[in-house]
Amino acid sequence: MLRRLAKLRQRFGIAAPRVTVRTQVPWYVRWAVLAVLIAFSTALAAWIYDAGRRFAGFDRGELEQELAAAREELSALRTEVAGLRATANAAESRLAMERAAQAKLVQQVRALEYDNARLREELAIFESMASSEAPAGAAPSILRFKVEPEALPGEYRYRLLLRAPAARRGKDFQGRVELLVNLTEDGRSAIIRMPDPKDADAAAFRLSFRHFQRVEGLFRVSAKAKVESVQVRVYESGNEAVLATRSASLG
Repeated sequence: MLRRLAKLRQRFGIAAPRVTVRTQVPWYVRWAVLAVLIAFSTALAAWIYDAGRRFAGFDRGELEQELAAAREELSALRTEVAGLRATANAAESRLAMERAAQAKLVQQVRALEYDNARLREELAIFESMASSEAPAGAAPSILRFKVEPEALPGEYRYRLLLRAPAARRGKDFQGRVELLVNLTEDGRSAIIRMPDPKDADAAAFRLSFRHFQRVEGLFRVSAKAKVESVQVRVYESGNEAVLATRSASLG
C-alpha cells in the first residue's frame, strides 16, 4: 500500500515530471506566417539598400530624369544633324549644278573663240582669193588643212577648205578626199588610209561643189598610238590620179 502511494506522489506530486501543453497550429497557417516574414524581410532589405544608396549620393529617380533629359537632347541633336545634312546636300547639289553650268559656259566660250578664229582665218583666205585669180588648171586647190587632237585619247579632228579651179566654174566638181595618217605605236611606224571603202562614214569624204567646200570630221586611232602627220589627197570621181595634196604635222 505504501508503494502505491509513493508511486502516486511521484506522478502527481512535486516530484512528478513536467507536462508541456502545445496548441496544434495548422500547416497552412505556419506557411502563411513564414511568407509574410519573408516578404517583410525582403521589403526591409530593399528599403535599407535604397536608403544606403541615397545616403551615398545615388538617387535612382534623379538618374532616370537625367537619362530622359539626355535622350531628349540626343533626339534634338539628331534632328539638327539631319537638317544640316539636308542643307549640305542641297548646297552640294546647287554647287554641282553651278559647276556644270560654268563648265558648259567655258566650253561654249571656247567653241565661240574657236569659231571666231576660224572665221577670221577664212575671211583672210577669202580676201586673198578675191585679190587673186583661181588656178587655171582642172584640179581644185587646198586652201587650208588642219588636224588637231580632241579630248579623248586617239581622237582627232580634221578641217579642210577647198576651192574649185577656174576651168570648173561652170559645173560642179565631183570627187573625194583621202587621209593618210602617219603614226607610231610601240616603237613601230605605220600608215593608216582613211576612209575604208567598207566604212559607212565614207560618204563624209565625198566632194561635190562648184566654188568652195569645207570638209570637217573626226578619225580615231589607237589610244597608245602617236600621230606624227596627216596627209590629205583629193581625187576626182572615176579617176585614181591625185589632183591635190597637203600635209599637216602634229609632231
